[in-house]
Formats: sequence, structure tokens, C-alpha cells
Amino acid sequence: MSKFKKTPYKVDVRDLINRPGTMHERHLEINVPEDLGESLVAVKAGSTLIANLRLETLHEGILVSAQVSGIAAGECGRCLIDVELPVQVEFHELFAYSLDEAYESEVQDDHVDLEPLIRDAVVLSLPFQPVCRPDCPGLDPETGERLAEAPEFVPEEKRDPRWAALMKFQASENSGTDEDIQAETDREEK
Repeated sequence: MSKFKKTPYKVDVRDLINRPGTMHERHLEINVPEDLGESLVAVKAGSTLIANLRLETLHEGILVSAQVSGIAAGECGRCLIDVELPVQVEFHELFAYSLDEAYESEVQDDHVDLEPLIRDAVVLSLPFQPVCRPDCPGLDPETGERLAEAPEFVPEEKRDPRWAALMKFQASENSGTDEDIQAETDREEK
């Protein structure tokens, strides 16, 4: 009986051990057993990560090159609406046959454990403040309504008076010639 617990992140490499120059490619569909990430967005337990692996045998151990993709779910950091974001990460790690100071990972019981590498790569790729779209206006600070659903919601008197001069440049009905702009400016000054 093996002394390690079975997880979907462990890959059997017994057919590669001590065979320098050997290379195998593997495709894994990993059913995530627990959330990866604890912030506003995470790869949720039960979702699937796709891992495309390249396993190469070297004299020191097995080099794993991985491309991992999936979907992270959570909520927008501005308007709190549900969001789903694509996750795509890559990493390369040498799993040594015997652990020493030069290597952080080791082949154990004819397996390599990708969990810490996938967890670190995925969690570090997640945005700290995810947004539903780059220009998300967020929530109204007084009512809590989503401003994206009511873009004209900001009352005129609530606008910052320092921006009043710029309000004059909103779409006007004149042709926009210099004379028209000067005439309108002169009218407003009177």
C-alpha cells in the first residue's frame, strides 16, 4: 500500500524514471477538490482544470512543463455582479530523484505531485480586484444601485463643480466651428 494520499494532481512517472532522453506528453482533466484562491474570485471546487504536460527525463530527475487552463468564478470588485474569468498559466519544474538544496521538488513513490505548483500558479494569476469589464462604474455610494444599469443616475447637483466648465463641451447642436464656439461662450458669459 502506498504511503501517500491519492489526489488528482499526482502523475505516475514510473515509465520515465532513470531513462534519460525519454519524453511523454499527457493531457489531464483535473476535478478541483477544493477552491484555488480565497479572494473575490477563485477556481471553485468541482470545476475542471485542463493540464497539458510535457514530461522529460533528465539525469537528475524529471522536467515537467505544464500549461494549465480553466475558469475562475467570483464577483466583480466594483459592482458585485457574478463574473467568470479565464485562467491560463504555465510552469516548468524539475522533480529530482533525490532531494537536496538545488531542487525544491522530488519524485516520490514513482509519482510527481503537481498540486503545489498548480495551486501557486493559479492563485497568483488571479486578479486581486476582478472586474466584470474594464470600465465598470461600480455601485452608487448612497443607494448601492449598479451604475452600469442606470448610467444617467448621477443627479446634476451631485456633480463636482470643478468639472462644470467641461460640461459645456458636451454634444452641442452647432456645427462646431470656432465662430460658433466663441458665440456660445460669449452668450454664456452675459
